[in-house]
Amino acid sequence: MPGSEYNYVTPPLSTNSVVEDESWLWFQIKAEAHRDAESEPVLASYLYSTILCHSSLYRSLSFHLANKLCSSTLVSTLLYDIFLNSFSTDPTLRSATIADLRATRARDPACVSYSHCLLNYKGFLACQAHRVCHKLWTQSRQPLALALHSRIADVFAIDIHPGAKIGKGVLFDHATGVVVGETVVIGNNVSILHNVTLGGTGKVRGNRHPKIGDGVLIGAGATILGNVKIGEGAKIGAGSVVLKDVPPRSTAVGNPARLIGGRDQPSKHEDVPGESMNHTSFISEWSDYII
Repeated sequence: MPGSEYNYVTPPLSTNSVVEDESWLWFQIKAEAHRDAESEPVLASYLYSTILCHSSLYRSLSFHLANKLCSSTLVSTLLYDIFLNSFSTDPTLRSATIADLRATRARDPACVSYSHCLLNYKGFLACQAHRVCHKLWTQSRQPLALALHSRIADVFAIDIHPGAKIGKGVLFDHATGVVVGETVVIGNNVSILHNVTLGGTGKVRGNRHPKIGDGVLIGAGATILGNVKIGEGAKIGAGSVVLKDVPPRSTAVGNPARLIGGRDQPSKHEDVPGESMNHTSFISEWSDYII
């Protein structure tokens, strides 16, 4: 997503590249599952049913999501069919899953393996379930999308409206308490921590939620309200409240948020915060208080 454009468009994708990437990643995940089953036999049955007995990553993911999200009225077999049909017929969904897995493994030092992310990272799982929700939403299957959205919120404590558009390589780190409104657009290679709200102001209808550019990092507890644009490669500090546009490659902190370096000539950073995960590089510029 270019810095000046906030209409989400899925990049062109060849089916062969998806198949190759998925095959490589699936081989790694199965190898990790075999290793974990040998080192911890009590998990062998679980690892076999969720990973080792499946023929592909998207079948394993569909099975795992179905069992996580099922209820007495939304049975696992029904959910499995919904997830499997969505992933098997849409290469862009599978490509996004692969990018999200790689992003989590690369950016989160607590993520010890791809299989750990696939099985245990609720931010990753909620994001993949949301992708299917969004597909249903765009197919005018709103009642089903909303029912699934409700289950995702109940199970994972993450509330992403089915209408929200999310790019590839996105990390929801910890993810508890994240709220994403209906008209939010999140670009590629974005990292979002827990208790982040991307919401409306409560005053308008229609296109009323934030647009997050590529490579943005949003710190824990940050709140971004209204149809504002967070520029490509920007950084939003933890606990900040953002009500206005944030220029590309700048840092906004505080309540209300202000730009490091000032509004007229904000300081620019060279890295991509959404990938580097550097939360504190602005501290020396922002304050002379040193512990």
